[in-house]
Amino acid sequence: MLSSVGTHSTGSEAHLEFRSDSTTVAENHSKPKLFVLDTNVILHDAQCLFRFHEHDIAVPITVLEELDQFKKGDSDIHFQARQFLRSLDELAGNVMSNEGAPLGIGLGSFRVLMNLDFRKADHTLMSNTADHRILKSALAACDLLPECDVILVTKDTTLRLKAKAFGLVAQDYNNDKIRHLDDLYTGKRIFNDVPSQSIRLLYEEPGELDPASLPIVDDPISNENFILRNGSRSVLVTYNGIDRLFRRISRMACFGIKPRNAEQSFALQALTDPCIRLVTLTGRAGSGKTLMALAAALESRSEFRQILLARPIVPLSNRDLGFLPGDVHAKIEPYMQPLLDNLNVLKHENRDSVSLIQQMLDDQRLEITPLAYIRGRSLQQTFFIVDEAQNLTPHEVKTIVTRAGEGTKIVLTGDLQQIDHPYLDSTSNGLTYVINRMKGQHLHAHVTLEKGVRSELSELAGALL
Repeated sequence: MLSSVGTHSTGSEAHLEFRSDSTTVAENHSKPKLFVLDTNVILHDAQCLFRFHEHDIAVPITVLEELDQFKKGDSDIHFQARQFLRSLDELAGNVMSNEGAPLGIGLGSFRVLMNLDFRKADHTLMSNTADHRILKSALAACDLLPECDVILVTKDTTLRLKAKAFGLVAQDYNNDKIRHLDDLYTGKRIFNDVPSQSIRLLYEEPGELDPASLPIVDDPISNENFILRNGSRSVLVTYNGIDRLFRRISRMACFGIKPRNAEQSFALQALTDPCIRLVTLTGRAGSGKTLMALAAALESRSEFRQILLARPIVPLSNRDLGFLPGDVHAKIEPYMQPLLDNLNVLKHENRDSVSLIQQMLDDQRLEITPLAYIRGRSLQQTFFIVDEAQNLTPHEVKTIVTRAGEGTKIVLTGDLQQIDHPYLDSTSNGLTYVINRMKGQHLHAHVTLEKGVRSELSELAGALL
């Protein structure tokens, strides 16, 4: 239950009424719920109006004023703002009544909170910022609509804390989040005490077993990896969901790079499998995510017209590349240097490849590109690597993956513990989102790289710092 504090100023009543669908709100069926949306929720997901099931939604007029500032631009947040405003205009019709506008069958209604104030908070919220006006509108809505439980939904941690200090229920937008990072699919399971006969058969040609011959492995999903052990013997296998077979994985080298652990073997197998078109790799810094992806791309270069490398300018498209001198390649070079560093590692490991890599760069068969210009493209026969994908929103990841044309393979890599986006965390970022939604699909494979291989110092720093 939320408690309202103080009184509100006179002003027009909430104008558009919304319904919402948060599953994290404490179950309370005594009152209908009214969710008040902050601007950052809309910029994160333009379709948020339709994510709240049967509950009502309200948008403070301040939010519309802020969205008006994001109408023009090419980045994802500008797209989200335009999409939301168009949807709102269509739903509202010609005139909106005081009862609000319906969102659709099975959904609630929405309203715009007009000129609401909460004067008793003026001595506490002294600055007249947009966040404070949104908070005051939500607090005033508690008095205006006593028949509702009012919940403020915002991705701004500070604003949530301020709301809670006033006794107002405040929550993050959880539609595209998993509950805990520990619940995220890792792509690997370990089984001990596997019958020695099964391991022996997997080492014999063709290195395959059907699930009936390996009953110890329960409910495998497509492209899931397994470490099967019997005492000192072990074997690495992956499950093919189409053929419904377990297949042994060999420790192969790619472009001079040899896997140093089981997870890297799983990664190289998925990266070089022509039937797998989307690969996600997660792991701490120094675990070899980007290096594995680049090595596999160069090893498979004959199957693709082009290899594209990209990483978000953090946050994606928020920093104007025009502030840096030079052409587009000069502008993005500081941000893409980590990719160039990995190319240098490959040149060192495979000295015969130096001229090949340089020739591919000169011919633009190997190209480093900014993600800012990916919208609208159709990538054919392309091996597309997106590094630092944990700094992408779910909508940005969808935009990237849907660029895939015929014969294209997309690889998303990232460290879920190193997120620089102000409104994303380890459970709500685009990389986590795509892993959670795509697991079990025969076109997707995921591997969590657990061990650092960069250096002893890097491994120690990752564990202790």
